[in-house]
Amino acid sequence: MAVRVEHWKEEWGPLSEAAMRKRLEAEGYSVSRYTYPPGTYFSAHTHEVDKKDTVLRGRLKIGAEGKEVVLEPGDMIEIPAGTVHTAEVVGSEAVVSLDATKGR
Repeated sequence: MAVRVEHWKEEWGPLSEAAMRKRLEAEGYSVSRYTYPPGTYFSAHTHEVDKKDTVLRGRLKIGAEGKEVVLEPGDMIEIPAGTVHTAEVVGSEAVVSLDATKGR
């Protein structure tokens, strides 16, 4: 499975924390909420579980598989277990994120 970005779709209704959480939990993920202040950087690392990082507020740059993508509100990135990746808050606004994990 490759890293994949998904954008919030209009037919899912208005973007909200509750709507995003409901969507992730329906897909079988356990969900935690985090706020990352400007300047937050996570160096190259992996996880032992499949993961989706989502952005509710702010901008989060993810590096994986030789590419970088900047997630904005409503964006989700699927990161398979074992994938080396980095994450960095972009700009001066804190990032509010739902961190979703699913065991294999």
